[in-house]
Amino acid sequence: MTDNVVHLHKDPQSFAPAAPVTTLTVVDASPVVPLWVRSGRAVKSAATHERTKTAGRAVVRHGSYVLGGGRIVARRTWDGRTTARYERYMRAAEAAGNMDLAAEWEERAQRFREARHRRRMDLLTSPVDAAKSALVGTGMGIGTLVALGVVLAIANKDVTQVVTPLMAVIEFISLLITIVQIVWGPAVTIGPFLALLALWAVGRNQQAAPQWALPTNTRTGEGEPITPSIVVKALRDLGIPALRNAIKEMGDAGASMLGPIRIAGCGVEVDVTLPSGVSTNEVQNKRRKLAENLTRHEHEVFITIPQAARTVRLWIADSGALDEPIGPSPLATDDTLKADYAKGRAPWGQDLRGDAAALSLYQRHLLITGLSNQGKTAALRALALWLALDRSVEFRVADLKGAGDWAMFDGLATILIQGPTDEHVIEATEMVESGVREMERRLQAPPGTVFPPLILLVDEAQVAFMCPLQDEDKRPYGGSKATSRYFMAARKIHNQGRAVNVLLWQGTQDPTDQNLPKLVREGAHTRASLALGTESQARMALGDKAVDGGAAPNLLRPGLDKGTVVVASDGIAIPAGQSSITVRTHYIDTDTAAEIADRAKALRDGVTTLRVIERGEERDPLADIATAIGDAPRVLTQDVLKRLAVLNEQAYGGWSFIDLKRVLDGTGAEPYKSDGRMVVGRDRITRALANRDTDDSASRRA
Repeated sequence: MTDNVVHLHKDPQSFAPAAPVTTLTVVDASPVVPLWVRSGRAVKSAATHERTKTAGRAVVRHGSYVLGGGRIVARRTWDGRTTARYERYMRAAEAAGNMDLAAEWEERAQRFREARHRRRMDLLTSPVDAAKSALVGTGMGIGTLVALGVVLAIANKDVTQVVTPLMAVIEFISLLITIVQIVWGPAVTIGPFLALLALWAVGRNQQAAPQWALPTNTRTGEGEPITPSIVVKALRDLGIPALRNAIKEMGDAGASMLGPIRIAGCGVEVDVTLPSGVSTNEVQNKRRKLAENLTRHEHEVFITIPQAARTVRLWIADSGALDEPIGPSPLATDDTLKADYAKGRAPWGQDLRGDAAALSLYQRHLLITGLSNQGKTAALRALALWLALDRSVEFRVADLKGAGDWAMFDGLATILIQGPTDEHVIEATEMVESGVREMERRLQAPPGTVFPPLILLVDEAQVAFMCPLQDEDKRPYGGSKATSRYFMAARKIHNQGRAVNVLLWQGTQDPTDQNLPKLVREGAHTRASLALGTESQARMALGDKAVDGGAAPNLLRPGLDKGTVVVASDGIAIPAGQSSITVRTHYIDTDTAAEIADRAKALRDGVTTLRVIERGEERDPLADIATAIGDAPRVLTQDVLKRLAVLNEQAYGGWSFIDLKRVLDGTGAEPYKSDGRMVVGRDRITRALANRDTDDSASRRA
């Protein structure tokens, strides 16, 4: 029999259409991290937290202060009781090669031993002497007290007062014993803590803790004064084995290498006598590391070589002092300032010690070089502006950049060339060549003749040296060969110009053998350099002697040390034993320079500035003579000839007085004598030109 199952209730889903079955899997995005991992992370986070580091440094620092203070006190005690100090000094003197000083310290040590022996022998008899002294003192004290009591008894008529002073002393002693009994316990308890506090104070004063544990301002050296110990440590850590070993042998007496630390301007100066086996150039080559060891920047430490053998002189600036600007130039602040070419000195700036740096320009050729945009033109122009305040000085200026930096010399210089083109280079070359002719004329004058100074100034001279043009005779204007016109003119002036006050000043940038030939740069008496890129350029700019003596313009910071020059010259006060000096020059802006130039013009009778004349045009001698005279009422015939030669070398370079007289004869403007010298008058030339123009007009009408 089959059982039939009747479903009374249908499954609702049975009426619905079939649908796909979707299985959802729940994934835990945050897996369970074991407890030990979380604990480790928490411990690591707590251990590396800045507060934990600060607290750890503080604990180590103060603990080190106590330990270091104990070590220092123990060493001081040992030094005071033994000859250890003298032995260290002897070793230091021997390491420095100073045997006389070593013998002196040995003698002092012997005297110390003798005095110590006498003290020890005195200790053998001192107990007996002390006992005798105690007995005698006690007896005398009791007798004195009894005598005092007798006096009291007689005075008060009371015999019992005989012992009153004695009993008072006994009671006082009893009181002292009571006080000691009360204080002794706390003193014994507090005493060790006071001793630890004293050791901590000694260690803190000497910074006897690891460098990493010291406070932040101490670790960075902010405001840290330069002391002998700091200098010795800096030298020890330079990485020079012979120096490090010698200082270790010296112990604390490493400071014996140092001379006195002197305040020098915005820093300090100290001479270091190096031990045997250490050369001065080894220390010079470690300038950056030495500066960092002294917690200074590289530009804040200067190393020079004084006259003493095996000695280096360190000048260490106060932190940030060299980044502060210096004051304005006296040229800008003193309207009454005058110049004296022969005896005066140009106020150029300040040296690193903060003292005024003044430069003598008397009979000295000048060369200033450096990278572009470091203040070369401003430094050169400051010297020219000062010298322009001497009315006897004549300037001929060629600015081969042509940016208007020398525009204020219009009306001050007799020649002013401004521009970077080849045409301007030709004019600058002919200007220097005209200086050569003037020099040769002066050299042929009678002995004893005094000539006014003539300054031939060429800014951006590298443009002239690099000029590729040649003249009609195939002679190049630039270059450094014997046929090069600018090069040979500069060499001639360098050779003989200073004897007759014809001087060449040149400013150039980024020196190389091509744009600043060796013979020209070595012909300058005063050589100055702003920031340069390499040591080889520094040697080109200043010479091997200056660089070997510590001059390092290549270590100046381009852009940050604008206007700072390293100078090698006998015309500036250089510390004894040094071959150069670093000067932070005063900056005179263009507007101020124009005001100073106006003051210089007011000192003169009036100067006609000749400018670049186009070549190849037909010349009018009478008009050119008028141009050469300018605004002056009269000009010496020799000066007229020189100015004509500058106007056009081809037309007037070979002219003599006879040629000038030939042109002026019959015009009514003939040369005449004034104060015993032949001159050409401006008014006569003007009338001659006017009469000529009138005659020409009349002839044309006819």
